[in-house]
Amino acid sequence: MNIESNQILGKWTEYTLSNDLGMRVSVLDFGGIITKIMVPDRNGNIENVVLGYRNYQDYQTNPNYFGALIGRVAGRIQGASFNLNDKTYTLAKNNGDNHLHGGPDGLHQIVWDVSPFQTDEEVGLTLTHRSADRDSGYPGNVEIKVTYTLTNHNQLILDYVAKSDQTTPLTLTNHAYFNLSGNLKTTIHDHHVTIDSSSFVELDPNLIPTGKLLDVEGTTFDFRGGRVLGDGFNNNFEQNKIADSGYDHYFIFDHAEEYQATLQDPVSGRVMLVTTNEPGVVMYTSNGLAEGLPLAEGTSRKYLGVCFETQASPASLHHDGFPTVILNAGEPYQKQTVFTFRLEN
Repeated sequence: MNIESNQILGKWTEYTLSNDLGMRVSVLDFGGIITKIMVPDRNGNIENVVLGYRNYQDYQTNPNYFGALIGRVAGRIQGASFNLNDKTYTLAKNNGDNHLHGGPDGLHQIVWDVSPFQTDEEVGLTLTHRSADRDSGYPGNVEIKVTYTLTNHNQLILDYVAKSDQTTPLTLTNHAYFNLSGNLKTTIHDHHVTIDSSSFVELDPNLIPTGKLLDVEGTTFDFRGGRVLGDGFNNNFEQNKIADSGYDHYFIFDHAEEYQATLQDPVSGRVMLVTTNEPGVVMYTSNGLAEGLPLAEGTSRKYLGVCFETQASPASLHHDGFPTVILNAGEPYQKQTVFTFRLEN
C-alpha cells in the first residue's frame, strides 16, 4: 500500500493511492476529482478505466464534471428553486432555468482539505469542507467529510458524512465516467450492465422529472437480467430519445440483489460491481459529451463513458413518492458506495 502526492499547476495536489495488487487511484484536492483508476485486464495489462482530461487546466471549468464530487444536491432541481418549511429558496441557474449539480460554485469547484491515511490493508484520503449557509442559495452551514479508501481487494470505497445546522437538501455523489475497455480503446456500446431496479423516473424533454415512475418491464430500461448499453442507443423508445439517444435517468433500487449495479466489458474481462446504501442511481451514458476534447488517452466522443451517480432524488423537492434529499438539522448524513473491480476469464 502506498500514497504519493504531486503538485499540479502550482495550485492543486494530486494524490495517488496504490494497493498491493497493482490497482491505483488518483484524486485531486480540487473538486475531489478522480483523475485515473488503473486496474488490470485479464492479461495483466494495467490501464485507466475512467475519463480524464489530458490537460489539467481543463478541470478548472470541467463542464462534464469528470470524476468530480457533486453537491450539495446532485442532479437537476426544477426551476432552480424549492420550498422548505413554508419558505422558498432560490438557487443559481446553470442548466437553462434549472439548477444542476450544486450550481456553478458547487463542491466540484472547491479545493478540499485532504488528510491521507494508511494501514496494512487499505490506503485513503479524507476530504473535508465547510459549506456556509446560503452557499449557492442553500440553507444551513454543512460540515462535509468524504473518504476515498482503496483496499487490497481492489475496492474503492466512497464514504460521505455530513451534518447541517439547518434542515436542508443534501445528496452527494461522484461523477466518474467509467470505460472498462482500458485507455478508451472503445466506446461503451458493448458494455454489459445490470441494475437491481424495476422502476425509473420519467423525464420531460428538458430532462426534468415529470413526477411519474415508469415500470422497466418490456423496455430498454430493464437491466435486471443484464443488457448491453447499446440497446438503448439505437432504440426508438421515447425516454431514450429524450436523453439524446441514451440514458440519463434515475433508477430506484429494489435492493433485492447483492449488488445494486454491475458493469462488464467482455473484451478486457474487467467487471465493476457497485454496492451502496443509497436508494437509487442516475445512469448517464455520456450522450451529451462533445467530440474532440483532449483526454488522457485520446479524444472525447459520445458514448465514451458511463456514470453511476448513486444518490437520492432531487425530484423529491417537487413531487411525492421519490427518495427524499432532505437532511434534518443535526441529523447525521451517512452514505457509502463501493466500486469493486474483478476479472472474468
